[in-house]
Amino acid sequence: MDFRASKMCWPFTLVCCLTFLLAVTPQVFGQASSAQSNKSRNLSLQSVPNGAKMKFRGVVISRDADTFTIRDRNRADYQVLLTDSTSIKTNGGFLRFGKKYPATDILRGLIIEVEGRGDRQGQLVAEKIRFNESDMRAAVTTDTRVNPVEANQERLSGQMDELYTVAEEARKEVRVANERISALDDYDVQETVTVNFAVNSTLLSLEAKRQLDTLAEKASAAKAYMIEVGGYADSTGNEAKNFQLSRQRADSVIQYLAVRHKIPLRRFVSPMGYGETEAVADNKTAAGRAQNRRVEVKMLLNRGLNTRASTTSTVKP
Repeated sequence: MDFRASKMCWPFTLVCCLTFLLAVTPQVFGQASSAQSNKSRNLSLQSVPNGAKMKFRGVVISRDADTFTIRDRNRADYQVLLTDSTSIKTNGGFLRFGKKYPATDILRGLIIEVEGRGDRQGQLVAEKIRFNESDMRAAVTTDTRVNPVEANQERLSGQMDELYTVAEEARKEVRVANERISALDDYDVQETVTVNFAVNSTLLSLEAKRQLDTLAEKASAAKAYMIEVGGYADSTGNEAKNFQLSRQRADSVIQYLAVRHKIPLRRFVSPMGYGETEAVADNKTAAGRAQNRRVEVKMLLNRGLNTRASTTSTVKP
């Protein structure tokens, strides 16, 4: 009887042991990953074989100067490399071509389809990136300058597709991160330049060009940098016109830096036009309005990479 009882108890004991291991293992690995978050993040990336052609759909969960991380519907993360030849467009409909977008508009929270080949570092070198206009509008609401809107949350909550669930999870992570940073994750503002414009004008003055030339020289000597550009207007004219004018001023600055100084477009954070908001001076005076007709240009440096570079340079051979 004792032998039979022990045989009957063995399966139950085995199930209990397996249940305990399954419950404890995630906690143990979770503690280890929190202690080495950066290392774990790199190790969690899926490697793409060198030369292998891949095409998949996923959501952008992080963005750097030249790369971004995409998570597919199976929750596998890949690092994607942007180049000057990467084709970035919206999906075109019947007899309609997609709209082209710059690399700066690859935002966190954007659902995309990416196609490319693997390189020696295990990254996917993007050849084509496609997405829907509606997904771009949804991603913009989680950018560093825009708070999420209720309508977007309702639209996402009704989606049953698992990929949209992953996208919403990533967007929640972005919103939490945005509460802790003033510019971009892991980036510090190294240099700020403000250039001013004449009334109802988007043309750069000689002084403005001189200021941008100085900034470009510093950027060319930096590593892992990005440039954030924001345009503004005074209170003259209607609100819609001021938003358009402020965006055009930001585009003028980017065009000058890209053409004159050969700064790749992927180095620019998605430009914004803020209209007459965030005035720095009184719009009731001519001098105040002149100060408000401006574009603010910020050079951002990757905190981790530049810290390691400076530490290495101080080590004596």
